[in-house]
Amino acid sequence: MARNERDAATAAPDAFSGGNKRDTPPFEVTAKVALADNQLRRNLGKATQAIRDKREAAAGEMPDWEELREAGSAIKTRVMRHLDEYLVQLEDSVRRAGGTVHWARDAEEANGIVAGIARENIGEEGTREVVKVKSIATDEIKLNEHLEKEGIHAAETDLAELIIQLAGEGSSHILVPAIHKNRAEIRELFMRELGLGDLSDEPEVLAEAARIYLRRKFLSAKVGVSGANFAVAETGTVCVVESEGNGRMCTTLPDTLVTVMGIEKIIPEWRDFEVFMQTLPRSSTAERMNPYTSFWTGVSEDDGPREFHLVLLDNGRTEVLADEIGRQSLNCIRCSACLNSCPVYDRVGGHAYNSVYPGPIGAILTPQLAGIGSSPGADSLPYASSLCGACYEVCPVKINIPEVLIHLRGKVVRNKQDNGGAKAKLDPENVAMQTLAKTFSDPRLYEASQRAALVGQWPLARSGAIHSLPGRLAGWTSARDLAPVPEQSFRRWWREERGGAER
Repeated sequence: MARNERDAATAAPDAFSGGNKRDTPPFEVTAKVALADNQLRRNLGKATQAIRDKREAAAGEMPDWEELREAGSAIKTRVMRHLDEYLVQLEDSVRRAGGTVHWARDAEEANGIVAGIARENIGEEGTREVVKVKSIATDEIKLNEHLEKEGIHAAETDLAELIIQLAGEGSSHILVPAIHKNRAEIRELFMRELGLGDLSDEPEVLAEAARIYLRRKFLSAKVGVSGANFAVAETGTVCVVESEGNGRMCTTLPDTLVTVMGIEKIIPEWRDFEVFMQTLPRSSTAERMNPYTSFWTGVSEDDGPREFHLVLLDNGRTEVLADEIGRQSLNCIRCSACLNSCPVYDRVGGHAYNSVYPGPIGAILTPQLAGIGSSPGADSLPYASSLCGACYEVCPVKINIPEVLIHLRGKVVRNKQDNGGAKAKLDPENVAMQTLAKTFSDPRLYEASQRAALVGQWPLARSGAIHSLPGRLAGWTSARDLAPVPEQSFRRWWREERGGAER
């Protein structure tokens, strides 16, 4: 039962699903489904605990770890402050190196650009297929679905991405998209979808099966599609960081390479890699050095693709940039350390967030990129947190996620009050908060309410505490006791002691 409900939940449109995104269910609905899946919780708990422990050890080896975090934060903050200048510089650098730069305001434009390049280079005969290295930006714009409508199959080549593509599921983790599946589930999937005979669930055997399947695709593909971890404004160099070598295959073997990159992925200078090549591997996979780090600058006569296209994707990012508090979300380098440290994510997994960006960073990126008020799912995400601050403590670029979460909660409420109509204005919680705001801002009303509460609490206060509130107020006492209103308030004590006018 729980598995069927989970499948239905993952099939629901996510916050970036174009015209269907208004049907995205809120976090509290899908989280309940995830919490009922014991296998999912076991898989997640084991995986996140292991990654969390390794990351802590890897970061602890660095005596200047905090200085590196400060440096990373400073670089990204500088990028956001001068993003317009760095983007123009990057465009000039890429063109000088023989590449072509495309600007995409939204998902529709980006998908159209990539599909046009693919059609032109694949032709009408043979296998109409492109190979892809893991790219969250292309997941955000639903590139695979768009290409399928054009009759072009996008073959995912990252092992975890291949697993969820074969399973028809979405990603549940930024770094480990199939973290919700165990080896036995993957074995059954490979046997069913790849037509393989008896297969063991040993990691080496599963990896070998995927390797043989993917190698044929690498050697026949004419177009490769990638995302980007970084792009250097001064040189036009694009960088992809991955662990399996599939990214190197995708970016070097096809004749044409298309990279879709969010405009925030820029770093100003080559030497900035000194910071991020130390913090990113340790924060993501807990490795001292990343296994495969690919750099390319335009095209070369005798090496790699003959054509290189860089698609610079906005898709709501300039709106985020305009928000002084929210813009720090764009500093994210997609390490996923915040996911592995989050007690909420640890229990519900990524599908509960209904977004390609799950976890704490997804809770602040998704509503901003998709737009406040765009769907119940996106609006619910700022509340998908205990505000414990663990995400802030591990972030390698020091994004203050709790601060942004609180800021976004305010924007969600304000949007509901401004645009929700009479129903939203008459919502009991909204009415209660409006009443409290007026009461707290008026001393006479405040004292009158204290006197009323002192009388009204009489049937509820027992042994110096209120253990249970009635009706819709019951949630306030479901996990804790409330202190009763005291017989003597501070203001009354002040008047009695000092005798003068209070201020």
